[in-house]
Amino acid sequence: MPPELSTETSARVLLIQARNTPHIERQELECFLERTELASDQIVAVNLVHTPLSPCLPAGVEAVLIGGAGEYSAVEEYPWTPALLDFVRMLYANSVPTFGSCWGHQVIARALGGTVIHDSRRAELGGGTVTLTDAGRRDELFSTLPDTFNVNMGHHDRVVKLPPGSVELAYNDSQPNQAFRMRGRPLFGTQFHSELNAARTRERLEAYREYYSEIGSDEHFETILHGLLETTEVDHLLREFIVLYVGCRTA
Repeated sequence: MPPELSTETSARVLLIQARNTPHIERQELECFLERTELASDQIVAVNLVHTPLSPCLPAGVEAVLIGGAGEYSAVEEYPWTPALLDFVRMLYANSVPTFGSCWGHQVIARALGGTVIHDSRRAELGGGTVTLTDAGRRDELFSTLPDTFNVNMGHHDRVVKLPPGSVELAYNDSQPNQAFRMRGRPLFGTQFHSELNAARTRERLEAYREYYSEIGSDEHFETILHGLLETTEVDHLLREFIVLYVGCRTA
């Protein structure tokens, strides 16, 4: 077992966000704090909507998390898109430990040469099931998961082609590329939300309902909410990522 990460470590983690909704911007930070178990002063959050992204890592930052973006799509172009894609390429070039969740997963794939599309027909909203590939079963991070595991989801964009030099770690009956990593580098993406339990996913879906035409009627929305999973096998994944790739350097 890897050593536990002390909350007194000097390591800091950068969280990249793209949020117009202030309470969900705060909620997302709280979710990543909950799942990584880092102290509040160990995550530095940058919201691209309000703050330009520096081309270099902030001082003391040793890993990067890229969250979701309810109002934004990895398929579209925004004023901050070129800087974000260049930043991800810098992370790859320097083997900076990086984990993208949902939109972050799509951004990493796009930046490194993969293909992301908008696909409402295959939108995944609510609780679901994902299966490891053979590579996922061998991966030092994903091998901590069972062969098939439960997750919470909320997306209508998806990665249809992985970047060159990547390996698929998980898939399901709906679509491939539910998780991937860049081969030989600590860069990961998950289409599912590793940072969300049922209550937190419900908050997101309620906040962004207008952006999901796939939800349809109130009855369908309630069905989605009732299908959310309070605890899943991926609850430890972000914590394990930090332990494996940031380590435990005490201040």
